[in-house]
Amino acid sequence: MSELNSKNIKIFASFLSRLAKDMTRFYYLKLNKPFKAINKSKGKGYDPVTKADRAFEKFIRSKIQKKFPTHEIIGEEFGHKKTKSDFTWVIDPIDGTRSFIVGNPTWSNLIGLNYKGNPVAGLANFPELNKYYFNTSKNNSYVVENGKKRKLSVNKKATFKNIKVAGAFHGWLSLKKQSRIPRVLKLMQFPCFDALSYAHFCEGKIDAVLQCQNKIWDLHAIIPIVSAAGGIASTWNNKDAKYAGNVLFSANRSIHKKILKFLKPAL
Repeated sequence: MSELNSKNIKIFASFLSRLAKDMTRFYYLKLNKPFKAINKSKGKGYDPVTKADRAFEKFIRSKIQKKFPTHEIIGEEFGHKKTKSDFTWVIDPIDGTRSFIVGNPTWSNLIGLNYKGNPVAGLANFPELNKYYFNTSKNNSYVVENGKKRKLSVNKKATFKNIKVAGAFHGWLSLKKQSRIPRVLKLMQFPCFDALSYAHFCEGKIDAVLQCQNKIWDLHAIIPIVSAAGGIASTWNNKDAKYAGNVLFSANRSIHKKILKFLKPAL
């Protein structure tokens, strides 16, 4: 499987759907128990990790390597397995580790697949919410909740006048830069729950999501799901969202252009 086509995207989607169920089962059998958090930053801020993060990534890698042994893998905890393949899996074993640590059920497992560096398939699995989001093609993405499957679509009727925006800076945007974008701050009236906010965006519950300092494993699973649901995504300086960093996801181009304009003073 060295080329990308509609047939093998469906193979990848089927694999991801099974993987979601396997990860949820693995969590409740092996990982749903007391744990200690470790600060990877070693005094330079707070970047937590748990044994569950590492156990999840080992589990996910084993599933990928068994099914697609020639593919590359990039994971937040265990780095880059390089091969000559054009396919690369990008793993965030627990997106929202802070939520996981305090018992907030909004954390997820993110697994994305890139072809020649471009995100083409993605999975966002929420074990404690008993649901997962994935795309089956460029134009179709779904949520499976309590065993029932629903097609995803952003809010196509969204206008700037009635916009719902979720956002978070995670301590990365200075107060000085925040003071330059008062119109953006005024728009951010809804909480941001890591990948769950992008999931809600794909369901049309939120019209825009903005965040700071994302890594590729935070986004590469989300991008194809959002795109298939009709969403627009870019960095704050209007580059491809696959490059990560500060990002904006919007329900339509009109909204996207306005918010990007408001964000310019913070660049």
